[in-house]
Amino acid sequence: MAPDVRTITAAEFPDWLRAKHTGFLHAPTETETEQEAERRLPYTDLARTQGAFDGGRCVATFRSFAQELTVVGGATVPADAISNVTVSPTHRRRGLLNQMMAADLAAAKERGDVVATLIAAEYPIYGRYGFGPAAWTTQWEIDVPRAGLDPRRPGPSERDGGRIDLVSGADVRKLGPALHDRLRARQHGVIDRDARWWAVNTGEVRPGPGAPGSGTWTEPFYAVHSDAAGEVDGLLVYRADGQWGDAKQPLNRATVLGQIAVTPAAERALWHFVCSIDWIATVRSGYRAPDDLLPLLLPDPRAARIVTQADWLWVRVLDVVRALETRTYAAPGTLTLDIHDDTGLTTGRYRLEATASGATCAPTTSDADLALDARELGTLYLGDESPARLAALGRVEELAPGAVARAETMLRAGRRAWCPDMF
Repeated sequence: MAPDVRTITAAEFPDWLRAKHTGFLHAPTETETEQEAERRLPYTDLARTQGAFDGGRCVATFRSFAQELTVVGGATVPADAISNVTVSPTHRRRGLLNQMMAADLAAAKERGDVVATLIAAEYPIYGRYGFGPAAWTTQWEIDVPRAGLDPRRPGPSERDGGRIDLVSGADVRKLGPALHDRLRARQHGVIDRDARWWAVNTGEVRPGPGAPGSGTWTEPFYAVHSDAAGEVDGLLVYRADGQWGDAKQPLNRATVLGQIAVTPAAERALWHFVCSIDWIATVRSGYRAPDDLLPLLLPDPRAARIVTQADWLWVRVLDVVRALETRTYAAPGTLTLDIHDDTGLTTGRYRLEATASGATCAPTTSDADLALDARELGTLYLGDESPARLAALGRVEELAPGAVARAETMLRAGRRAWCPDMF
């Protein structure tokens, strides 16, 4: 018999977690799984948690939860965030993911979610479900001695009256949420964080095996930047190792776990700070936006080399009208899009009219300017990808002369999209 695909019960949650760990190649003990189930169950919406069961054993997992995504212009849309997607190696190629994804996306559209989001472990899987990579990420490693910073001199923010203080995890749980809300009001691609996120990422609550922040907890350093008026406008979280060379020279590395900066001055001050700590020879930046200011904040930008460059946040549009009306556009104009969607969720022709005061979008029977698949719409949604590049790749078809150039001026954003979180 084919596996039974359905939402799970509370009693099945430990077995579901075991299947999830199997899919992600983690092997917790029975006791660890039971303890994790007890911790996670109160925060898990079982109505949005699916499993495939064969002979009473869970062999595939899928979970979604409510999320808010900041779009171009600073507004937010309700998103269906998808995570914990696995199929056990014994049950691959049986259509289990197809069934779970179809059920989840249909429920999300019915619920009124504007988009679905995920972080893809494997690139080739999710395009066939209408997802496209909408935000990328970059990580740099900084050779501190080469950077050209003088640790003996105060940074520019300190000269202007700003300051940096080390604080505790408890302090971060108090000041972090408001600071993050300021960030997501100005940076498209950022998602919301609930109280449990702050508890997990400051060590107050431990996640299960394999989850971000799992394993043996090592308290990081928390540095906050305040401007001359005393208002906190930046947060840097980092860890440092204890590596020394044979000649007793320090070779320590600082690894940045996260940075929030809502002003350029705070951003500059925090990077200057971490690159000026005694004994630190290299700094790993953590995952940043591809157009982050970091390299150019150094006197010698060549001191920062890219060590990671990869797709990050994937977006799948569920409601074309609301999605296109919510974001802003770099230039006024009109585009009629002919969208193909294998699932039928967004198939149709839509006329977008963008003005300085806002945008309107509606289904239409007019001739189309561009033809594209739902996955390309997701890729273009946050303004990070170029319509001209997709057209050159054959993934966007120009049906009216000049339409690609018009889309290029309308859809692109001045800064690149960035999602600082894994989920």
